[in-house]
Formats: sequence, structure tokens, C-alpha cells
Amino acid sequence: MTNMEPHRIKTIAEWHQFRYLPKPEHPLISVINFADFKMLRENEPKSIVNNFYSISLKRSFHAKMKYGQQEYDFDEGVMFFISPGQVFSIEADTAIQHTGWSLLLHPDFLWNTPLAQKIKQYEYFSYAVHEALHLSEKEEAMIAGIMQNIEQEYHSNIDKFSQDVIIAQLELLFTYSERFYQRQFITRKITNHQVLNRLEKILTDYFNNDSLSKKGLPTVQFIADSLNLSPSYLSGLLKVLTGQSTQQHIHDKLIEKAKERLSVTSLTVSEIAYELGFEHPQSFSKLFKTKTNLSPLEFRQSFN
Repeated sequence: MTNMEPHRIKTIAEWHQFRYLPKPEHPLISVINFADFKMLRENEPKSIVNNFYSISLKRSFHAKMKYGQQEYDFDEGVMFFISPGQVFSIEADTAIQHTGWSLLLHPDFLWNTPLAQKIKQYEYFSYAVHEALHLSEKEEAMIAGIMQNIEQEYHSNIDKFSQDVIIAQLELLFTYSERFYQRQFITRKITNHQVLNRLEKILTDYFNNDSLSKKGLPTVQFIADSLNLSPSYLSGLLKVLTGQSTQQHIHDKLIEKAKERLSVTSLTVSEIAYELGFEHPQSFSKLFKTKTNLSPLEFRQSFN
């Protein structure tokens, strides 16, 4: 294995062995108490990829974790999520001793249940989300309780109801996590307003150079990539902060630029449309009127 290759862990049993833990009681799901082992060891691989989901609730975690290409924010957060196939690495000077719980969940456990598809829709499993979820002590206790319920269920004699009970607990866990995730749009005000400032700069720079005429309007994907966020996360954040989607922010910046060109230059509407990245002037005129209730010519004439 070279330094560039992540160490892949295919099964939950292999993960237990990797961490010097006893064989898991269930092959497809396992709840681990972090007090039972030290996280890092001398020969720890630089990067790790699991073939299963990992949902962790951690306390006293003093290390840097890299998830995809981003460092994970652990300044306040204690709960985070990793999907199958995602690369992560942990850097620490010494072995870590921390408390909390981790739930390992193989996709096969969800086979033939609605959660098999629904779990893919939760945005907190995305690389682009590099904040841990912030929980109060009461919320931490509640999440830990759900994990303990799951552990207790597969510790018991497995019967035809066991999977349904565990699935119900997982759905509850994910629903609470979705609540915490959405709440951070509101509570992380400083971080969120930094995103707004960066968005404004990206749009201003794009509209002030020749990118429009060469590349056309910036896409939502381009803006999201520039901010290291997923498109859905960015639009969700902007909706909460401003009431507008990313696309609406792009269009507002476009109209702002169009008004400037219409008021301070003698360029024709068609020339301005092409300058702003439109192949067809009619499309520009239609968007301008939708946003301002005036055609470009009517807007220009209002200055005379």
C-alpha cells in the first residue's frame, strides 16, 4: 500500500478486527462505545475508506479530521456522518482517548426497506458538508439512547421483528439528525454570513471579467464548487438566510449588471445581451422584464 492509496475496510467484522475489538454480534450493524478503544495507533493508515455507513457521536475529540478535500470542523460539533466509499483521515500527535458512540451500518442491512433509498437523500452524509452537528447535552443523551436501543435490540435474540425495530430506531436517529442539520443554517450565523460574503465576491468577480461573454452565466454547480458546498446545501442555506435560491442570486447579480450597462453605455440591447452571455437577446429581454417589470428599452428610457 502506497501513501496515496486509502486503506479500504470492506466489512464491519474487518473494522472490529482493525480496531482490536471483539467480533461483532451482528455482521451488518454494530454500535461501539469509544471508551473501549484508542482511536489511533502507530501504524494508522493516512486515509481510510469504509464500505459501510458510519454515524458517530464524540466528546473530547482533539484531532484534525480530513473528509474528502476538506478539514472537518470539530470546534463545537460532536456528531458526524460518513457514507460508504468516502475517504477520510485523522491526524493526531498521540493516540486519542475520547468518549462517545459510533454506529456502523452496512447498506445490506437496509435492503428491501424504504430507508435504503431515503438514506441517500440526507445531505449530512455529503462530502460537501464539513461541519459536525452541534448538540446540547440533552440532545446528546437522546442520540446516545437511540444507539443503545439499537445495540440492545441486536444483543437480544434475533426474531422476525428485530430488523423492523432497528429500522424504526434508525429512522428516528436520522430524523433528529436532519433537525440538527437544518438548525445549523440558523445557528451558525458567522459562518453562514461568511458564505454570503464569499458568494457575493465570486459573483462580482465573475461578472466583472470576461467570463460572461466566454462561458455564459455561472451555473449553480460552479458557484457551489467555488464555495466547497453541495448545490442543495448552498441553496438551502441561502433560502434560510435570504429567502432566495442560488439561481435567484445569480439572476439578481445579472440584472444589476444589465442595469449598469443600460444606464451608462450606448450599447444596444442585443450587444448587452451577448456581453452578458446570452446567445439570444430575446431570452435576456424576457428575464429582465420578469425581474423588473420593464423591458430593457423601457428601463433605459426611464433615464431620459
